[in-house]
Amino acid sequence: MNHTRNWYNAIAHIDADCFYASCELTRRPDLKGQPVCVLSSQDACVVAKTYDAKAIGIKTGMPVWDAKKLMPHAHFLSADFRYYGLISKKMFSILRRYSPDIEEYSIDEGFVDMNGIRSMWGKSYRGIADDIRRTVYDEVGITVSVGISTTRILSKIASEMNKPNGSTIIPGRRIANFLREVPVGDIPGIGGSRKQLMKKLRIQTAYDFASTPIERIDMVLGKVGVDLWNEINGNPVFELELQPPMPKSIARTASLGVVTRDKQLISSHITYHTTRMVTELVRKDLTTSFISVFLRLKSFESVGRNVRITATNDYSRINHIVKAIFKHIFRGGIEYRACGVIASAIQPDTQQGDLFTNPLQTSKQLALTKVMDDINTRFGNQVLRPANSLKKEAQEMKFQYPLLIAK
Repeated sequence: MNHTRNWYNAIAHIDADCFYASCELTRRPDLKGQPVCVLSSQDACVVAKTYDAKAIGIKTGMPVWDAKKLMPHAHFLSADFRYYGLISKKMFSILRRYSPDIEEYSIDEGFVDMNGIRSMWGKSYRGIADDIRRTVYDEVGITVSVGISTTRILSKIASEMNKPNGSTIIPGRRIANFLREVPVGDIPGIGGSRKQLMKKLRIQTAYDFASTPIERIDMVLGKVGVDLWNEINGNPVFELELQPPMPKSIARTASLGVVTRDKQLISSHITYHTTRMVTELVRKDLTTSFISVFLRLKSFESVGRNVRITATNDYSRINHIVKAIFKHIFRGGIEYRACGVIASAIQPDTQQGDLFTNPLQTSKQLALTKVMDDINTRFGNQVLRPANSLKKEAQEMKFQYPLLIAK
């Protein structure tokens, strides 16, 4: 970690603050300064919230009835993922003004190769970071936080340090001091069980992790740990994916956090996973024609169903299918520990939105398009019948653990 140069490599991480909620505030400026929660389809659970709602204990994935108990005066808004996708595209179009080499990591965050960019702009990295923040706010209406350092992992940690709407610059010679203030659990990839393992090894901070001999990290965490160790020490390992390949599938799965038979709780998690999955489809202008839903039992055995549908990334349609599958596979009195939703048979969306169209106008056009599509679906040859599809095509299947690794 004894670096003799500050900028032998430079990577920026740009992360939009409370993205879904911020998008809503661009068209509801009357709500600025007030707590806002964005809800999933049918308003089942919270998928995003402003910082004041987060501070009072509202969590992503929380059932809406629990959130309203904590903060009844908050504004609970239905999600509009098409609109969020358009805002995301505008944000990334601004980032491309500063560097041509960008990885769109998710709908609200990206990595930017900053090597050589200072001379092009005639500014320091902090000056560029501040300029990015101002430009995004002025032209899009949302705030972003920027972290710049020598590796992906360090830049991602840095972007979290001064949220919201802050810039954090970590040159090579400042890495060691910076890591002393970072809890080991804040390292991307160190969470849950790994965090507990680090605690047993008396590794409390990112500095402790970076100072641990690499051989020991390899012994307890394997290659994943070794890669993180190098990145934390300022040695670039992970390159930017400038042209990511078409995914074969998009999976959103997670533990429930508890072993439970609570149908409403499990349904909220399923809805949250569906929200994230469809958001990824919309962001990448992709559609799916094969949906799978699974529940993992206390015994780690998994049960699920799948259904083939007309290619779509429409949230209401996919959520309707997912809920129908969930209703079919859930059994009362049985304890579950995890669940997930998977989209496969992925292909490009041939009806993409216009990047430079006014988002409000585009949202109206998309609504009109949806109505037209619903009419065509109802009276045309290619009819989407979720109930019939479930009866004819959905077949119960057993999954082996782990279920799937999405690429």
